[in-house]
Amino acid sequence: MVNSLDNNPPHQVVIVGGGFGGLYAAKTLAKAAVNVTLIDKRNFHLFQPLLYQVATGALSPADISSPLRSVLSKSKNTKVLLGEVNNIDPEAQKVIVGDEAIPYDTLIVATGAKHSYFGKDNWEEFAPGLKTVEDAIEMRSRIFSAFEAAEKETDPEKRRAWLTFVIVGGGPTGVELAGAIAELANQTLKEDFRNIDTSEAKILLLEGLDRILPPFAPELSQEAEVSLTRLGVVVQTKTLVTNIENDIVTLKQGDEVKEIASKTVLWAAGVKASAMGKVLAERTDAECDRAGRIIVEPDLSIKGHPNIFVIGDLANFSHQNGKPLPGVAPVAKQQGEYVAELVQKRLVGNNLPPFAYTDHGSLAMIGHNSAVVDFGFIKLKGFVAWLFWLLIHIYFLIEFNNKLVVMIQWAWNYFTRNRGARLITGQESITQFGIGDRNIYYASADNKQPVNI
Repeated sequence: MVNSLDNNPPHQVVIVGGGFGGLYAAKTLAKAAVNVTLIDKRNFHLFQPLLYQVATGALSPADISSPLRSVLSKSKNTKVLLGEVNNIDPEAQKVIVGDEAIPYDTLIVATGAKHSYFGKDNWEEFAPGLKTVEDAIEMRSRIFSAFEAAEKETDPEKRRAWLTFVIVGGGPTGVELAGAIAELANQTLKEDFRNIDTSEAKILLLEGLDRILPPFAPELSQEAEVSLTRLGVVVQTKTLVTNIENDIVTLKQGDEVKEIASKTVLWAAGVKASAMGKVLAERTDAECDRAGRIIVEPDLSIKGHPNIFVIGDLANFSHQNGKPLPGVAPVAKQQGEYVAELVQKRLVGNNLPPFAYTDHGSLAMIGHNSAVVDFGFIKLKGFVAWLFWLLIHIYFLIEFNNKLVVMIQWAWNYFTRNRGARLITGQESITQFGIGDRNIYYASADNKQPVNI
């Protein structure tokens, strides 16, 4: 810990959340004259951009997870606490973790977001999202169990329902999921089954707007749709989901209403703020947007509370282009670094200009040898974009061992078209998930615990 050079105790920085924002804030403060306490309810940092590869069997959870204590072990001014912050006291300047009150001089909140069903929370039972390791394991179980169930099913109509995969949301996560499942059906699993032809699987990608990948340039959205179609994915834009229930997805396309029988529906459509957003709003009178995100000042602080900062997916920063910054890892990373630098400047009586996000581009993997990359000044597609996608994701993985393992796994997958993490996992408490004749078992949605695979 930092030793004060005078009679004043060292400045106490508390960071809530070990995602990109919180972790990079802590790393930037590693040599600062402050004491840092990083609190997270998980003991690891999760590289969320590759979570879809866990969900589709290309990688294992440990490949994209880094223990927080290991990452910060050389930061001698930093301690890591495993726990969940359930309250804050801005007047006393303390965060509450269980029965413990931890004091702070500066508070950085980076608790991220979770998936939103736009008021239809009952859909979560039928259409899991993808934000955590447990989500990815649940999704992986559903995907591979669907093929197993189809293998045993003798009724053609029911078999088609098992082999119909519906992905709701045409952003990067939805596009990458659709492409990965199509490759599973058409290549990886093609020789593994005897009673079904996995290439007959129907993968539907649904998007409410007029094109997939809305943040990308229109020509790249078009290229992504062409590439997905080539893989066998059916892309349907201007399509709204109005109901998900009893293995039926109800769609609205203009004035037309359709029903699709599908046993596997995956959610990649919307996000909302974590529960910490509500706590902050109540304790600080902060203003929230419709998604529950905290509207922050130009320096990422909360209005009226200059020593409380909100960064990453929990923050609504609209001071740059008049609209909120996207909830992507580079935004959180840059915000974490900015706030850490601002804290150090303030300690010596200086300040920083308002935060400004530098957009280095957007990327999305479509499939084998295919991706789209939008750097603004240059737009790439196909094999070259795919190489950029690989290199950039390897670069941003936190630990060297993760980089090495993922590179080896990707190389093996590339040459063999095999995905080695195609596991259907259970836990001590399991429940029969579904209705009627659905005789496939999944990890209990009510008792999700970390699984080390």
